[in-house]
Amino acid sequence: MKAFVLAAGLGTRLAPLTDHTPKPLIPVLNIPSLFYTFFLLKQAGIREIICNIHHHGNAIRRSIESRELSGLNITFSEEPVILGTGGGLKKCETLLGDDDFILVNSDIITDIDFNALVQQHLASGCGGTLVLFNTPEAATIGYVGVENGLVKDFRNLRNTGLLSSFIYTGAAILSPKIFRFMKAEFSGIVDTGFTGLIDNGGLSFFQHDGLWMDIGTMQNYWFANINPNSRMNALAKPMHLAFGFSPHSLSPDACISPDATLSRSVIGAGCSIGAGCTIINSVILPGATIKPGSTIVNAIIDTDTITIMEEPKQKRKQR
Repeated sequence: MKAFVLAAGLGTRLAPLTDHTPKPLIPVLNIPSLFYTFFLLKQAGIREIICNIHHHGNAIRRSIESRELSGLNITFSEEPVILGTGGGLKKCETLLGDDDFILVNSDIITDIDFNALVQQHLASGCGGTLVLFNTPEAATIGYVGVENGLVKDFRNLRNTGLLSSFIYTGAAILSPKIFRFMKAEFSGIVDTGFTGLIDNGGLSFFQHDGLWMDIGTMQNYWFANINPNSRMNALAKPMHLAFGFSPHSLSPDACISPDATLSRSVIGAGCSIGAGCTIINSVILPGATIKPGSTIVNAIIDTDTITIMEEPKQKRKQR
């Protein structure tokens, strides 16, 4: 079975971080978010991966090619003009072939059991199975309408009146049947492929109850780094066995003054943390310099900007 990884997005909600770094390479605990997806697929026995790229596409290609991702064969689908989640997938119809395949977003951190997903999908007899996650924030994020074990609607766009506490996780298993309903131009997969499957044989769902984090917004990205839970920590050992690297808070390639005080923070490669600094609940991205005596609290800092995280608002300041 092959997998298709969506990695072509502009990542506008993570600006200014994505001005110079594509969202799939934005690090979570010093590991590019895209590599969490690759790890999960490898754990499930997936070896053939197609990855679409557009925004800073060459950077994504170089990052992948520079790593020793043993056991994975990764093919790139370049989009000179971005095609969206629907058009990007349709472009790779020939590459994906005639078998069912896994679809995954590159901006989620999760421990979805893809093997269990495949088994449930095969038993369903449907053209696709979406991975859903139960959360009290479903109304804000965008709930999925379900009925009798099937997906029927998204945010009531089909006027079914179906409400739920489920959201779509950005992961699914799909049959080639979905391509009948998709467009080659810019389009979204929900209102083309997913809707087509709903109306033609049904779209089932698999409920995931474990780790799931979407890092597509600054708030979510910050939280994923400073609040790694036990499930997140559980990824470290198997990821190291699979790839030789794993999530970590302090990069060994950072220069950190011995009298700096760090608490619940992530320091990236090439960072310089000056004498007497206090850094709390913050993410210092690779290459950033923190001047001696600085106090940094609830912030995301890269080489050009400081983003101060506030509840519930976010406030950005230029450095």
